[in-house]
Amino acid sequence: MSIKVRLLLSYIAMLVVPVVLFAFAALIIGLMIMGDFKSVFQIDMKRHNPFKQVMEEQAAVYSDIQQLSSQKPESLLDPNVIDGLEAKLTQLNMGLVIRKDEQLAVVSSRLNDSPVLQILPAYGNHDLGENRDNMLNTRDHWFFYKQHDFTFTDQSQGSAFMIMDTNFFQKYAIRYALALLLSLFLILVLTNGLLTYFVSRSIIRPLRSLKLAAEQIGEGNLDEVVHSHSRDEIGELSASFEQMRRRLKDSVELQLQYEDNRKELLSNISHDLKTPVTSIKGYVEGILDGVAGADKLEKYLQTIYTKTVDMDRMIDELFLFSKLDLGKLPFYFEEVELVPYLEDLIGEAQFDMEKKGVSLTLNVVHPDRIGKVKADREKLKRVLTNIWDNAVKYGDKEQTRIEVNLDRQKEAVILEIADNGQGISSEALPFVFERFYREDPSRSMAAGGSGLGLAIAKQIILEHGGTITAESEEGLGTRMIIQLPKLR
Repeated sequence: MSIKVRLLLSYIAMLVVPVVLFAFAALIIGLMIMGDFKSVFQIDMKRHNPFKQVMEEQAAVYSDIQQLSSQKPESLLDPNVIDGLEAKLTQLNMGLVIRKDEQLAVVSSRLNDSPVLQILPAYGNHDLGENRDNMLNTRDHWFFYKQHDFTFTDQSQGSAFMIMDTNFFQKYAIRYALALLLSLFLILVLTNGLLTYFVSRSIIRPLRSLKLAAEQIGEGNLDEVVHSHSRDEIGELSASFEQMRRRLKDSVELQLQYEDNRKELLSNISHDLKTPVTSIKGYVEGILDGVAGADKLEKYLQTIYTKTVDMDRMIDELFLFSKLDLGKLPFYFEEVELVPYLEDLIGEAQFDMEKKGVSLTLNVVHPDRIGKVKADREKLKRVLTNIWDNAVKYGDKEQTRIEVNLDRQKEAVILEIADNGQGISSEALPFVFERFYREDPSRSMAAGGSGLGLAIAKQIILEHGGTITAESEEGLGTRMIIQLPKLR
């Protein structure tokens, strides 16, 4: 999940979750209010709306008072009637006051010494209307009341008051308002805190891991793997960072390998150049010292010339390989018909081969299927020449045979050069394409060569988009197998 989506969902959750939790908290507090409400109003509340039920009960008692005042007003002073009304009003947390003229004839025990008795509205106070209910305010309390005015049989003025001390409403309102505010505050703090913690944790943890990995890389430790713990943008960054680490590690290892190769190259060059130079130096000193008579002079000079040619060829191959290795050697690719190309090349080489007692032949399987390849003629000639020269150098039979077999497999052209020489040991076979590699541990140059021929061949074939491999059996010969992509 991306960070953008995660933040969006977190934002939605910060809006929705507090509302849901607050609604749940309000429901619980509402149930607590209902419990307190039931404890104040001692009636059987079977309906779903207890407030409405209380109001209906109040209206019923008020109706009884109206009926009694209209039919038998004197009954409102009867203790038995008053006790009946008091019982009902007590369940409604209300008290009863009956006033006759200016005298309070009946006062509920719950209203004794109540300051509300001093501020009861006067008879016939029509500002509030008949059947009215309103609030009275003393210094400490608010009182809810319902007033009914009537006339006694002796024509004295009477007023009936149903009065409720609303102080408990104030107490509950403050208590539960504070509870609602506190629950809202806690819900907001916990919800936002938890969501912020989990969202930030999902972001900070991988960033911390990435920071530690960067510090390890900064200290040169490239073996510390950067793990991707998520599939978001940070996970992609971690994956890119891990890819960078691997590439940097490969680059460092490659640089170290290049450094080792450079040292090895210098060592090999020094060794391979020192041998012919030492020989040349010895023969020149012999000539200068007069050791070589007329009969040996020509032999000495011929040897010096041969060693010089070997050195020149080795330097030329070293220069060629360096340019190939650095990618500085230009290639001129063109479409080449392999069959006529090989026929011309082998026809040109056969003259020299025959003088050395070497048989060089071309075998083409299905000539009509071979077709064309994209190749640099001169570079490909160099590859084949290097392979043939190796076959001649290491041939140990009276008649050295070199066979060039050409075939096509699927989308590749297979060029196989097989000889009947001494072969290559299984231990040495994997290394034949490495620079300066010779199977002879003494690295004797008796057979000639620089040890770069097959390394050059491999580099050239790779530039052609192909592959070159070697198969060999000791005492039976060697096969070099070249695969080149075929043009459609």
